[in-house]
Amino acid sequence: MWTREGRPAKNPGLSRDQIVRAAMEILDAEGVDALSMRRLGAKLGSGATSLYWHIAHKDELMELVMDEVYGELSLPDPEVTSWEDMASILAYGLRAAFVKHPWVIPLVGTMPSLGPNAMRMSSQMLKAFERAGFTSPPLDYAVSTLLAFVLGWTGPELAWRATLDSSGMSGRELDAAMMKTVRQAAQGHPDILRRFDEYQAKDPDVVRALAFDFGLTCLLDGLRVRLAECRERARADVPGIAADPDEASRT
Repeated sequence: MWTREGRPAKNPGLSRDQIVRAAMEILDAEGVDALSMRRLGAKLGSGATSLYWHIAHKDELMELVMDEVYGELSLPDPEVTSWEDMASILAYGLRAAFVKHPWVIPLVGTMPSLGPNAMRMSSQMLKAFERAGFTSPPLDYAVSTLLAFVLGWTGPELAWRATLDSSGMSGRELDAAMMKTVRQAAQGHPDILRRFDEYQAKDPDVVRALAFDFGLTCLLDGLRVRLAECRERARADVPGIAADPDEASRT
């Protein structure tokens, strides 16, 4: 899809960008199950057959909307930005994008991320990490681990948000409603029950944000150790190599 040349539009009033934007509106409002080519055509005031002139099938459409989500990320220049800053900006940006478009989470890993926005994002991250001193294969593992952290954290968070939305309650109300079950399940485990009780007085959104911060900080701490190992190996292979390109640029 990403390599074939586009065909001249039969309907000059309809473009692929319009189709993608309309599809995202349906997905954001109603989820994946609500999206069909027929429904999309009706939203655009065009028949489903007109859409196939621009997009071969629904799977292709889903690849397009997934890449559009990646396009919402704005990463700085990897040549002048530290790898830690790049990692943090990517992590928080991806989390925000996934919360805004929760339907995209199940697509990641089931569809290839080969669109221009996904390629740009990956290239920028690899450049920043390589510039810092990560070498292959830790270079590739580091970037993929960062992405896996965001996906692994945000998936359960979005599942909880979906439960919250369907309940019609606030986060604190839902937590309070669950406490009876929690107390029964935690009988005989007072240490666990104390942890639940402590969090009852806290804002669930704040707790999740702080927990995400903590996890990301721990991940970056671990990657710094791996980076030091990469730099040590590089110094052993090439005597006189700079230990830290960011530090060297500041001196």
